[in-house]
Amino acid sequence: MRHPLPAVATAVVLGGAMLLAGCGPNESDTDAEDDDMGFTNPVYENDFPDPFVLEADGQWYAYATQNTFGTFPILRSEDLVTWSVIGNGMPELAPWASVGRHWAPEVAQIGDRYLAYYTAKDRQSTKQCIGVAVSDSPEGPFVDDATEPFICQSDDGGSIDASPFIDADGTPYLLWKNDGNNIGTTSWIYIQELSEDGLSLVGDSPTQLITHDQAWEGDLVEGPFLWLRDGQYYLFYSANGYGSPEYGVSYAVADDVLGPYRKPVDEPILSTNEVAAGPGHGMVIEAGDSTWYVHHAWPPDAVGDPVPGRQMWLTPLTWTEDGTPVLAEPATQVETRP
Repeated sequence: MRHPLPAVATAVVLGGAMLLAGCGPNESDTDAEDDDMGFTNPVYENDFPDPFVLEADGQWYAYATQNTFGTFPILRSEDLVTWSVIGNGMPELAPWASVGRHWAPEVAQIGDRYLAYYTAKDRQSTKQCIGVAVSDSPEGPFVDDATEPFICQSDDGGSIDASPFIDADGTPYLLWKNDGNNIGTTSWIYIQELSEDGLSLVGDSPTQLITHDQAWEGDLVEGPFLWLRDGQYYLFYSANGYGSPEYGVSYAVADDVLGPYRKPVDEPILSTNEVAAGPGHGMVIEAGDSTWYVHHAWPPDAVGDPVPGRQMWLTPLTWTEDGTPVLAEPATQVETRP
């Protein structure tokens, strides 16, 4: 990316099964409950870029890129549709991080603690790099007391968009993107195994998964989210410029978590329409017997405008008999609820 404004998300439990896992008034301004059987998008109308949603303690928590109510914005909901503001989940910056440009935290539950993998500007390299912050509560405060970033590919433009994933055997991994488009070079989605406590990387180097090799993707891929279904690994990702209507979502698939990944289609499976522009940087969740893709999108007449900014949307995700993921077009009125 990325983000013109100052700045979460895959939720996981390390050593266990994957969980559902990425400003303004204290209540969402949407008419979300106009219809008992449906809801209205966007589910949060104010700026909430790169949303990530976690289920914890019987509640849903949403995290996002820095906005007007803090470095680490947190919302809470009982139904994924009506949201209230918790506030800034990381009031004190890490020693390695500069003020501003905190992006896209994703939160994993590890035992009794919550780990947030996030992006910030490194004081030393001045590049965007990845940190990890810890809290005893999904509401924070999250604390990162490290003197250097967790991951920082400064020679490759920096490292952003961290996303944790737990494999079926309990092995934890972290996905991220090198910020190659920041310096006019190639961007890749990477993956590397994590230690059991989620606080260190295992192995000497990460594995490259996908890059921007299709026309619609422009000069970047980003916002990875890995989903395991019926033995197949689905890597959802976003591509093209986040501040343009060309931004969208597609996927790659593999038989093994480390790949190789193939892209079954050469166009986005979620893209701009008459109600939402540049939809993307999202994650998959299951709620009851339904599956959803949480993502951001601009109002079509306000692409790039910080007010209202990128709003949070909830779009149905279904699967064909042969395992193809199908995202519905962005719709302001959705007939079913999570």
